[in-house]
Amino acid sequence: MGFKYLADCRSMVDVINTLLEEHQLNVKFRFQRSLEDPKTQTSNNSKKNTKATFKKKGDLDRLSESEDCVLVSHKIDSKEKLDIYNPDGFLIGALLIESDSVMPSANEFTLTDEIIRILESSYDGLWITDGKGKVLYTNLANERLTGIKREDVVGKMTHELINQKLFSVSATLAVMNEHKRVTIMGYNYKTNKQVLITGNPIFNNDGELAFIVNNVRDITEFDNLRKELNDKDKIIDQQKIEIEKLKNSKKSMNRGYIFRSGIMSEIFELTQRVGRFDLNVLILGESGSGKEVVADSIVDASDRRDKPFIKVNCGAIPESLLESELFGYEKGAFTGAHQKGKIGMFELANGGTILLDEVADIPLNLQVKLLRAIQGKEIMRLGGSKTIKLDVRIIAATNKNLEEMAREGLFREDLFYRLNVVGITVPPLRERREDIPVLIHHFLKKFADKHKVEKSIETDLTDFLCNYSWPGNVRELENLIENLVVLTREPVIRKMHLPERMLRNTSEGYPIIDLHGIMPLKEAVGILEDKLIEMAMHEYGTTRKAAQALGVDQSTIVRKLNKQT
Repeated sequence: MGFKYLADCRSMVDVINTLLEEHQLNVKFRFQRSLEDPKTQTSNNSKKNTKATFKKKGDLDRLSESEDCVLVSHKIDSKEKLDIYNPDGFLIGALLIESDSVMPSANEFTLTDEIIRILESSYDGLWITDGKGKVLYTNLANERLTGIKREDVVGKMTHELINQKLFSVSATLAVMNEHKRVTIMGYNYKTNKQVLITGNPIFNNDGELAFIVNNVRDITEFDNLRKELNDKDKIIDQQKIEIEKLKNSKKSMNRGYIFRSGIMSEIFELTQRVGRFDLNVLILGESGSGKEVVADSIVDASDRRDKPFIKVNCGAIPESLLESELFGYEKGAFTGAHQKGKIGMFELANGGTILLDEVADIPLNLQVKLLRAIQGKEIMRLGGSKTIKLDVRIIAATNKNLEEMAREGLFREDLFYRLNVVGITVPPLRERREDIPVLIHHFLKKFADKHKVEKSIETDLTDFLCNYSWPGNVRELENLIENLVVLTREPVIRKMHLPERMLRNTSEGYPIIDLHGIMPLKEAVGILEDKLIEMAMHEYGTTRKAAQALGVDQSTIVRKLNKQT
């Protein structure tokens, strides 16, 4: 027969002491070390008489208060029998513990010191009630979050506390009604805070609601964190704007407008006049002709020179993304959208200027929103429900004939007139050949310094380049000079160093038509037309005079030039 002490079951000892008090016995059960081999005189009768509360009352009466007793436990049909031995190991009595009367109830709430320490370490508030809503325990975090002291609530019913307006709603009552996990928002009258409460039911073996554990979280902290994040996002957006300011300021200090021709002098003077007024400007010209430089000059002459200057190449952005890039989007606006949303180019340019390069490539459906932004000086983010007021100057640029596109219904006519308050046409490089020598030497110095080499250009090469047609305009010239600076081994760059295509396909700067075989007639006519138009433009300088010389409308010349680019 195994022996054990119930010294670690204080509740069991309390039950025994209570029974002794009810039978008017003074004996106290004390804790002592285990007896490995107690002298037992257990008889068969002691095992058969387990239903008697005490076997030998007289033996118990003879025990003094100073003596220690030994308890031996037996399990009999889900009941527990305790044999009582004196210090000498002799059986002097027995107890039968009935589960219905003296065993702890399945719903009895007890916490060990270890469990209490664990619960007290929780950052969230914990609020535990029994199945009827009586408060059994709250931790210190709950007091910190709600301002409700545990001594004010433990032992009280939940509905009483609501009547006292300690809080507005109760997850406990909701769990009692629904018998499932419930999460609610509550308001604490004492601290004027909103809290998030999750009530979790705990059921006993019979499926009855035994306890409810409430997790209390102060969502004011979450709101503060959300506000901090939003504030940080605003700071980041502002820093982006400041970075744009610094970049533009640096560009203004280092920017040199390189020209010698009279026509570019006139354009530069026009940009200085236009820059002082908050007018929308439309810049026309072939690709690479310097439209962006003209836009820079306008901004430098304006009061917005130190404000953001955002440049957007509308032709380089996929149509499906263009709206969100220009106007931004709210969180969840579309699949894959950033969860915080995104600020658009127009918002980044607020207070400053935005350059819409290749504006002709904006689709018609988006042109409506752009027109609204110009007219109302406000935009709405993609997926948004409110408008955002903006102060943005718009400069648009294109290499296409926007007026003709408007007549053909390819571009909104009302938008064209809104953009074309002031129109500036930048001539191609072949129409201002006086600028080529100064541009050559400007780019030569720029790239020689960049790559830390000493280079010069022979006069014959300069003359050749001045007579070249430059279909790619200034951008093509710039790229060519950098290529020559990097790839030419000799200190002097000569005509022989030019790419073979330029030497093979040019004659005094003009393309040569090679007819070494049969080609489609339409293709041959197209090549001849292109050459004639190029020669006429070189000879007369303007599309109007070239059209007169070739006997066609000016719009035809413009359209074919645009097609060439």
